[in-house]
Amino acid sequence: MEDSQNFSGIVAGRNAVREALKREEACEKIYVQRSNLHGSISEILALAKEKKIPVEQLDAEKLQALCPGVVHQGIAARVSPVELLDLDTLCERAFQKTDKPLFLIADRIADPHNFGALLRCCEGAGVQGVLFPKHDACPVTATVVKSSAGAALHVPLCRVTNLSRAIDALKARGVWVCAVESGGDDYAKFDYDLPLALILGSEETGVARLLKEHSDFCISIPMHGKVNSLNVSCAAAVVLYAADACRRNAKRNGLS
Repeated sequence: MEDSQNFSGIVAGRNAVREALKREEACEKIYVQRSNLHGSISEILALAKEKKIPVEQLDAEKLQALCPGVVHQGIAARVSPVELLDLDTLCERAFQKTDKPLFLIADRIADPHNFGALLRCCEGAGVQGVLFPKHDACPVTATVVKSSAGAALHVPLCRVTNLSRAIDALKARGVWVCAVESGGDDYAKFDYDLPLALILGSEETGVARLLKEHSDFCISIPMHGKVNSLNVSCAAAVVLYAADACRRNAKRNGLS
């Protein structure tokens, strides 16, 4: 397992708490605003009762103090550490599920809202693992968990010291690597039906030059307006669901 610098503590917001309850072994306690016990919160509390998770009612100030800087929507939860896998474990688990796993490599994503939204896309698209660097990148925080709508609690995560070496290790396991960057081939014509890791880079500088050089392919999303790029989570959604459609079509046609 990875080192102990992974997120452990409070997640806030209705979706994030609901997802935490799905991992009941990781959800330790629910905190709810005393004056806000109706609607979807009452449904979450019923689920907590069913799963025998303790609930504490707090006034608004105390609840906000538990999750400073985060919009809590009247509810929060204390969770055990988000699991961070080493690369060997990530790959072993991924290849146990499928012979053509799909990974995403997040290269220096610094904004927690972008990172959370990207993880939400990955979880929804069935990605087998997300790799991100220890340095010059956003760690998994309460804001990331909330921005991911709780998806950060489900998608397999792997934090590595060096992305270039991680890419070489993936290649040694038969995984092809594809950078998503300007100047590449049309993403819509790419064949995603193979063991694959897609790299998405920071909005300021894109995919690092060294990582592009380590990649087997480069694909691009055409831009027809005056803005020259998409938000990284939007770009992730485009290519991940293109990959999903390609793979499902291949399976349906008996090619996979």
